Amino acid sequence: MTIALLGTAPAAAQNEEASTLPGAQDPLVLVFHAADAPEDRTQAGISAIEALGAEGPADEHFAVDATSDPAVFTPSGLLDYNAVVFLSADGAVLNANQESALQNYVRLGGGFVGVHDAALAQPESEWFTGLIGSRPEAGGPADPQRAVVEVGDRTNPATSGLPLEWAKSDVWFNWETNPTGQVHTVARVRESTYEPGEGAEGWDHPISWCRDYDGGRSFYTGMGGTAQSFTENNFRKHLRGALLWTSRLARADCQATITDNYEAERLTAPNQPGELDQIGEPHGLDIADDGRVFYIGRGGHWADTPVVTDWNDPQIGLGEGTVHVYDPATEEVSLVATLDVFGNKGGGGELVKIEEGLVGIVLDPDFAENNWMYLHWTPHSEIDRETHMGERRVSRFTLDEETGTLDLASEQVLLSWPVQIHSCCHAGGGMDFDSAGNLYIATGDTNSSQFSDGYSGNNPEPNFEGVSFADARRTAGNTNNLNGKILRIHPEDDGTYTIPEGNLFTGEEEGGGKTRAEIYVMGVRNPSRISIDPQTDSLQVGWVGPDAAEPSTTWGPAKYDTFAVITEAGNRGWPYCMGNSQPYRDRNLPDPTQPLGWYDCDAPKNESPNNDGLVDIPPVTDNNIWYSPQGGGPDFPRDAEGVPSYELDEQTLRLPWLTGGGQAAMNGPVYRYDDSQDSEVAWPEYWDGKWFVGDHYDADQPRHAVVMDPANAGSGGLPVHAESLDEIIPTGEGGIRNLMDWKFAPDGSMYVLDYGRGFFTVTGESALWRVTYTGGEATPLPQDLAG
Repeated sequence: MTIALLGTAPAAAQNEEASTLPGAQDPLVLVFHAADAPEDRTQAGISAIEALGAEGPADEHFAVDATSDPAVFTPSGLLDYNAVVFLSADGAVLNANQESALQNYVRLGGGFVGVHDAALAQPESEWFTGLIGSRPEAGGPADPQRAVVEVGDRTNPATSGLPLEWAKSDVWFNWETNPTGQVHTVARVRESTYEPGEGAEGWDHPISWCRDYDGGRSFYTGMGGTAQSFTENNFRKHLRGALLWTSRLARADCQATITDNYEAERLTAPNQPGELDQIGEPHGLDIADDGRVFYIGRGGHWADTPVVTDWNDPQIGLGEGTVHVYDPATEEVSLVATLDVFGNKGGGGELVKIEEGLVGIVLDPDFAENNWMYLHWTPHSEIDRETHMGERRVSRFTLDEETGTLDLASEQVLLSWPVQIHSCCHAGGGMDFDSAGNLYIATGDTNSSQFSDGYSGNNPEPNFEGVSFADARRTAGNTNNLNGKILRIHPEDDGTYTIPEGNLFTGEEEGGGKTRAEIYVMGVRNPSRISIDPQTDSLQVGWVGPDAAEPSTTWGPAKYDTFAVITEAGNRGWPYCMGNSQPYRDRNLPDPTQPLGWYDCDAPKNESPNNDGLVDIPPVTDNNIWYSPQGGGPDFPRDAEGVPSYELDEQTLRLPWLTGGGQAAMNGPVYRYDDSQDSEVAWPEYWDGKWFVGDHYDADQPRHAVVMDPANAGSGGLPVHAESLDEIIPTGEGGIRNLMDWKFAPDGSMYVLDYGRGFFTVTGESALWRVTYTGGEATPLPQDLAG
């Protein structure tokens, strides 16, 4: 048999025939351990691996040779094995020639599995460090502790059959260098469930990972540090899957989270001076089935463009709402439409800035046939300068394919409602369709919290011409108002709409006139982005919280930005409760500065003088994700009435992967992998089912993919697992610094809008980006499978 020299290219690259790879058609695994290894753990591991080799269908069986003799590590001897396992292999156990043989074996396409203290073997070898992925940090825990393992990879054979999370006792290493991004992590250990000691990793603590390394395949698990581990069903499943992949009996994608496998490319050039030829003030996007990306500009212009703020001037707040399209086939951008909106009114104090304009876009499910586009906007023509009121509407327009422009004369107004435009803020804007053709519309509460010190926006006193602009009980907390809601309607072909079954109200409660049947969800503050999971039809939404920097024992929780999975109609709390049913204090006339009782999240009442809806409103459903300037998931001890202490030094952060500060939640999509799509840029199947949540800002704020438990996601269950996307959707200088919208295209790539560097304006950094996957396919290749 010919033996390849060190440095030879991987066999799969030289020849597609499986015979060139190490191992045999009757797979054989070498289990190697140190001669002085703990006998109970070593024998338990060998017995487990031998038993695993006989489990499952016959074409997944393998035989086992176990030895403590390093003399088996010869260039020709290793070629008999499909995989080599280092078990209980602490210390320098191979000499230079023996390690050279192992290197040669891996470079020929061999498989390697390292279990627990295999990470301590060959301590002077940089190559072996790369094979493992990292080394244990000195001074970490030495004794077994019970902890929770999070399973982030739902497709890898080592984790696909495991629960989302499971508790086990083991010795949990800390790492000299966190390998995240350099290896593909399949499972993490949750540090909040044990004492990690010196060198703790924090929320991102990888415990099992894999990588295609130096021509071969390497899988490492930090578990298996006790004899008991090898008798546990979940760990045995985990180890068996690792052995199947490394032995070439199963394929796995071990490249999906390696950050160098992703490419972020800016697609739009800066606008020409004084023009909006490439992009407006970025505010949302949707993607057609043919891959064209339609994106909108809210209404702001260049920073040096004069802004009319005088209510006596007919041009007050006049802005350009823009619709552009990027065509990936031609890589060109064109301006589809310009609408006159009330929206170019930004900067300055409370009574100057505004967030109205062109705030939402969605394409009809049958856009390829009918060219219908829905826009969520505030037309300038409908403002009342005396009452400082405007009209928000959702309109359907038709795209003229011949001219490539939107036919403004084709407008069909589906739905319209009044909004106050005297004071900042919160227009919302997000829209999406479910599989039944129902349209979801996110509306903001058009309310200011500046008159309640940044806590609940429930001050009934400030008003203009009799319309309160600081009392969200008038809007988000009102069953008879369309603001601060997620609406759900079914558009009809004639430009009207019907009401789907299952909305929160029928419109007939208490004899009618107290509720709006369009409301699906109430109690949201400023939901700029929503998404529908195309597989389950669940609604994902995020909204921005008020401005209080810290919790108050008088008024309630601090600023909580929020994300929620919504599976049925309900009340999400604002302005009565936030997070996991954490109540605010009520206030009312004649003196709103004096606190009244705490709101009852289970039976809230709207007793505002500005309420024209029901007094008894639906109970509040807990939300899944919330974060404050102090961090993610703040929670407090509660008294007998269920009221949190709101003492900062008693706070527990239940979602440690989240941090806040200046924050603005930007909900993203649930990715669904399409295995029928022949795409060279699609994000891998690893991300299937993961929910993308992020923040407008890129400093310490979230940009994560999270795994939810379907059993409790709709009722406020916390994420089971989260991982940072900061190196994939790049942050920092030269990256996507101000996330404004993000969606997956039919080809599986992701499009992202970067807002730019100044509010209510367009800047040179305002841009459309695309993030594509450039890694290879799963390994081993089909022709290289053993058996």
